[in-house]
Amino acid sequence: MMLRLLHYVLFTSLVAAEDGRQAWLRYAPLSQGHNTPLPSSIIALNSSTNSPVNTAGLELQNGIEGIFGKRLSVRNTGKETSSAVVGTISQFQKALGAAQDGFWLNVKGSTVQILGQNERGALYGAFEYLSMLAQGNFSNVEYVTNPAAPVRWINSWDNMDGSITRGFGGNSIFFADGHVVSDLTRASEYARLLSSIRINAVVVNDVNADSTTINPENIQGVGRIADVFRPYGVQLGLSMNFASPMELGNLSTYDPLDPGVIGFWDDITKQIYDRIPDFAGYLVKADSEGTPGPLVYNRTLAEGANLFANAIKPFDEGDWKADRANAAVDFFRSLDGQFDDNVIVQIKYGPIDFQVREPASPLFANLFKTNIAIELQVAQEYLGQQCHLVYLPPLWRTILDFDLRVQNQSSLVRNVIIGERFKRPLGGSAAVVNVGLNDTWLGSHLAMSNLYAYGRLAWDWTSDSEEILQDWTRLTFGLDKTVIDTITQMSMASWPAYENYSGNLGEQTLNDILYTHFGPNPQTLDNTPWGQWTRADHASIGMDRTVSNGTGFSGQYPPEVAAMYENIETTPDNLLLWFHHVDYTQRLKSGKTVIQHFYDAHYEGAETAQKFVMMWQSLKGKIDDERFDDVLFRQVFQAGHAIVWRDAIVDFYHNISGIPDDSGRVGYHPFRIEAESMELSGYEPYVVSPFEAASGSIAIVTSTNSTLGTATTVLNFTAGIYDLAVNYFDLYGGNSTYQVFVNDRMVGEWVGNVVDVGKLGHTPSIYLDGHSATRITFHEVSIEKGDVLKIVGQAQGVEPAPLDYVALLPAGVID
Repeated sequence: MMLRLLHYVLFTSLVAAEDGRQAWLRYAPLSQGHNTPLPSSIIALNSSTNSPVNTAGLELQNGIEGIFGKRLSVRNTGKETSSAVVGTISQFQKALGAAQDGFWLNVKGSTVQILGQNERGALYGAFEYLSMLAQGNFSNVEYVTNPAAPVRWINSWDNMDGSITRGFGGNSIFFADGHVVSDLTRASEYARLLSSIRINAVVVNDVNADSTTINPENIQGVGRIADVFRPYGVQLGLSMNFASPMELGNLSTYDPLDPGVIGFWDDITKQIYDRIPDFAGYLVKADSEGTPGPLVYNRTLAEGANLFANAIKPFDEGDWKADRANAAVDFFRSLDGQFDDNVIVQIKYGPIDFQVREPASPLFANLFKTNIAIELQVAQEYLGQQCHLVYLPPLWRTILDFDLRVQNQSSLVRNVIIGERFKRPLGGSAAVVNVGLNDTWLGSHLAMSNLYAYGRLAWDWTSDSEEILQDWTRLTFGLDKTVIDTITQMSMASWPAYENYSGNLGEQTLNDILYTHFGPNPQTLDNTPWGQWTRADHASIGMDRTVSNGTGFSGQYPPEVAAMYENIETTPDNLLLWFHHVDYTQRLKSGKTVIQHFYDAHYEGAETAQKFVMMWQSLKGKIDDERFDDVLFRQVFQAGHAIVWRDAIVDFYHNISGIPDDSGRVGYHPFRIEAESMELSGYEPYVVSPFEAASGSIAIVTSTNSTLGTATTVLNFTAGIYDLAVNYFDLYGGNSTYQVFVNDRMVGEWVGNVVDVGKLGHTPSIYLDGHSATRITFHEVSIEKGDVLKIVGQAQGVEPAPLDYVALLPAGVID
């Protein structure tokens, strides 16, 4: 558990500039005027440089100095009176019931005892005490806290060339140009952040692994990463390429039963342990999404997994992890009990791939004799790529709190993954996290709440999502109640809003599955090998996964759950289209039809995204300008892109179904001026594909990539003050420039370079589509009826200064 805060100090807001690199470990000064009993010194019972206990002493010294301006001495021996003592006690586990990594925290005024079951636990306790102080909590406490499970890992998708698969926060902090980087300062800082939220291991390279990761030079390199991790109690793991015996070892096979292959992996494992004695283990993605694996040789995944498990066993360290591969229940169920005891099968939380809503994977209910871990994704691959605010714990809780009812008994997913339900010795979680060299780590200040929350939940899966969020907010932005309340409201509304304007009723996220996974493109979900099918046609929608009439997927759950999903009447509306194929006119439990729910939800979600901008703007002056402006930029982008999402999805389903919106909103835009309807010079109409990515399916582009284009129209709007919004497309590989004039008065200008300069880290597009579609707004523009509006666009690079439409919005009107 983490502490609920009982008492807070009064404070004065401090708004000095910050870049976010310290994240929630800012140790910002508290105000004067509090009477806080502090230790007079720190006793760290281990002075070894690599010891987490020594690190804990230094962290306490720096933290207390930052918060209170008082620098305490750090000693290795001494009396406990009026001291902070941090260390381990050999009898601790027996006396206090602490599990591995657990700790005891005892605060009595100026005397503080922090005792870990091991050195890592002692460091966790030091971070816990500092978290209390940083949040103004000076309570006397005494308690023991233990982790829910031993496996609390991070999976990185970093590549040896320095890129990051689904990376939205800059290049790798570990790799560049095929090697480990020489300066590992950021890797050390990352380990510090992870230790503070009790993460105990990081797999540093992508699951689609490069065999060169384990050449002799790079083994030494990753050993240096392990060296900077070690003082923080974070172990290093590696993803392996199953075909490495052929690619690196010059063998003719990678058959897991071949003696030469076994010898190869035994030798590689010995080299790794010689350099990294506390090596965490292997992560191997096999026979999934085109990766090599044992099925090539008609071997089972269990035989492939045990190859690595046997290589690791002599060292008695680490857990080999298998990605779900072809994780259908029918495929894995027959292998239950065949995996070695140091193998953990890592299962994505849902059956597909980190969608905005999925049912819990039935695989959790079908492996009784196998260690398992849940795989979550902090990286918002399908959920706005850290350009949209989406606080993920409420989504995760829909899975973790789901009762699978195995053998008609309570079988919450959270109890299955920690090994409690089926009495397994190992279990836990791994989260895909894509930190990069950006000062904000993830590319977004607010996205860091998801990393913080993952660590908190991995320690205690029953923790409250909102309480975690508020702790993170206090540590990241300070103790101002308005700031805490506002960020709480925004964040807790963010996942429902994103689900509303992306994909509803279990139809998944509806973004482009074949390209960037960022913007809308629902037609790509069907007739592909990726499994995100909607089966949408002119009359009906949804994937029939019932036993009686569909794919039989619902039958993979235990009987009580299978019966619920099999029956359309008992299937929750929010998963209706996951399990059933229905007419657009099918009535939901709310009384709305499916199609009307789609229309309403998308308008509601986009409206919520507009409110986020105003809510954040209300915090001006309460947060330092650097972070305030950065978050505001992203919220403005999200507000505009939410409208792109809304229009694309409602237009797509209105077009395919022919069913009108009861509220008359879909296709009705009285405040818009379509660019193609304007008088064009140097511009020409362009039919956008997919059609729904542009208003009316048509945009305008310059006639050549070096042309200056103008689009002019006479305004037929009532005189007044308007917000002037321009929807355009920001392509990768070009930086077009734009100017907007009313009569001869320039009211705005901009450069379409956001994706090129990396200000937004989402995967860019070279096309006019739902990924590149965006919006810029100029506020409080004075308009008279009959004014001439002119937009001038100068093409540059591959970007032909593309424009979609202009919207003149009266106060309070959402386009």
